[in-house]
Amino acid sequence: MTTAADIMHSGAQWIDQSETLDRAAQMMSRLNVGALPVSDANERLCGIITDRDIVVGCIAKGQDPSKVTCGDMAQGTPRWIDANADVSEVLEEMETHRIKRLPVIENKKLVGMISEADLAQHLSDGQIAEFVEKVYARR
Repeated sequence: MTTAADIMHSGAQWIDQSETLDRAAQMMSRLNVGALPVSDANERLCGIITDRDIVVGCIAKGQDPSKVTCGDMAQGTPRWIDANADVSEVLEEMETHRIKRLPVIENKKLVGMISEADLAQHLSDGQIAEFVEKVYARR
């Protein structure tokens, strides 16, 4: 059985919801990632912030990324998967909620992230095609 832990990119890091978007952008640059899980004071997932959120949701609207917090931008119900979940559960979660990145949690701690690139490296062509159809197809 292939698990979330088998296909995830390890070394993911939280950014606190009180941090500003400019700090999130700096962290993304340093880590060479396009998204960061956002945590509350107790290191519990409260959302995800993406580079696109910063550009489209903040800068393009004339807001100052040094004044807008990650918590302000992180919207919706955060989705995550347990490290021991089967890859079929990973796909179901990502396809059902039409998401491209999924934090991986083990013992209530962030242990990694699964992105489209991780899926492409570990799944069959058929699984990838189904994922793309379900996540990107207009409904």
